[in-house]
Amino acid sequence: MEPAALESLRVLFQNNDYIVVDKHWDIRIDSKMWYEKQTVQAQLRLRFPELADPTTYYGFRFCHQLDFSTSGALCVALNKAAAGRAFRCFKDRTVTKAYLALVRGWVDKDTQTVDFSIGKNSTEGKTHMMCVGETEGCENPKPCQTELTVLEHGLYGSDAVTKVLLEPLTGRTHQLRVHCSALGHPIVGDFTYSGGADDAPYRMMLHAHLLHLPLEPEPLLVCAGDPFLPSVDPKWLPQRSVRTLKETVDAMLKRKAEERRRRREEEEEATRRREEKIKEQRQKAVDEKEPTQCREWLSEWSGD
Repeated sequence: MEPAALESLRVLFQNNDYIVVDKHWDIRIDSKMWYEKQTVQAQLRLRFPELADPTTYYGFRFCHQLDFSTSGALCVALNKAAAGRAFRCFKDRTVTKAYLALVRGWVDKDTQTVDFSIGKNSTEGKTHMMCVGETEGCENPKPCQTELTVLEHGLYGSDAVTKVLLEPLTGRTHQLRVHCSALGHPIVGDFTYSGGADDAPYRMMLHAHLLHLPLEPEPLLVCAGDPFLPSVDPKWLPQRSVRTLKETVDAMLKRKAEERRRRREEEEEATRRREEKIKEQRQKAVDEKEPTQCREWLSEWSGD
């Protein structure tokens, strides 16, 4: 529960193309404000000055974003080509991300797909927030989906809370926070989406636990641990286990691998069909051309 410090950067993975760090819960990724001295970008510059790229604004290419109050796995590309490969994975929605969270109340359904559309809140005083599509003043709501799986029920202090694993299937700003709030189970410590009421916990209880990029030839898979344990925060008191984190993550990764396999087979089948169609069209053109040529030859011979 120590506050962030420039010297406290925790590296989860590193190779020649990527670094994955365990972002602290009270630090920004980057900032253009002169007074923002403590950022992940500044941590990286201090720890890896030789890896900073002077051609980029921040010195490092962040492959995705995490909110200021969210901790966990954050991927940084170390060169332009690596950034491009990661960008394509995010663009094609082949990245798997899973977040751990403590949410207020006991969630009844063990598994569910949350599918509230999300848009920008245009209400005065709330323009920094997002909102579900049915909310008055919600602009440009877009379809969003989050898979929610209950892991444990317990207490935080004396309040009922549920530990859940959240898998965003889409990537809207504040999606997990908005979806949990819309369910009636806001994330513990989320001051913004609790109407300013939840200000007692030392942090917002949302953590990027897992990140998987299906890169070729070697995929990138990183886990950032579980900070929501009684040994880390004694206020969290689990009372009933529904399923373990490991079995839940293993099942999710297996399902994702199967989805990628099916998608690859469908793409290969689509490619085969396109090639067959092109081949048929070419053969048809040849077949149509041959009788015409024969008639021309016969006409020439009869003329002779």
